[in-house]
Amino acid sequence: MNKIAGLVAGTLLSAMLSLGAMADDFLKPIKDFTLVDHLGVTHSLAEYADKDYIVMYIHGSGCPIARLSVPEYQQITQTYKDKNIEFLMLNSFIQDDMARIQKEAEEFNIEFPILKDEDQTVAKSLGVERTAEVFVIDPRTREVHFRGPINDALGYESQRNEADNHYLTDALETILAGGVVNMDDIPDSKGCLVGFFHPAVTGL
Repeated sequence: MNKIAGLVAGTLLSAMLSLGAMADDFLKPIKDFTLVDHLGVTHSLAEYADKDYIVMYIHGSGCPIARLSVPEYQQITQTYKDKNIEFLMLNSFIQDDMARIQKEAEEFNIEFPILKDEDQTVAKSLGVERTAEVFVIDPRTREVHFRGPINDALGYESQRNEADNHYLTDALETILAGGVVNMDDIPDSKGCLVGFFHPAVTGL
């Protein structure tokens, strides 16, 4: 019996370690960066060292889900304007040049700096796959505390007026209170696929 119990305990421990490794691989630290936004302003990770957190939204011009998520992202910014948090956007689409990003920002009243990730290496460091995904990042340690959709109101070819789950605000409340977000409860984002084509990323 002791031998069997030991085998069971060992199997459970191995499974727990494996799940922990998967979580660590999913929440990858952001690389140090210096990027120019759509207004020509340069931003570096170091300049946000006095912030408790950065929230980074993955932008893509022309993506319906990304466009529809912008008002909610703006509203969340207003909710947390008294907190020491910086809200940004990151565009890593190869097809999106500055002129296109600027046009999108004007058309949809985007008030956030849209940082252009020209070589896609910042997105690659985070493990970005789709637009409209958000990351909560500690700018001093570069650690990611949350990644996922803003809420569950938008999906592929679907849209609801009211969300049942508010993943980003719930995550911010948990993190600001000193807790850890259970990423097992967070679904994948439903945005447009971000393709990686730049030689610095693909190695081609």
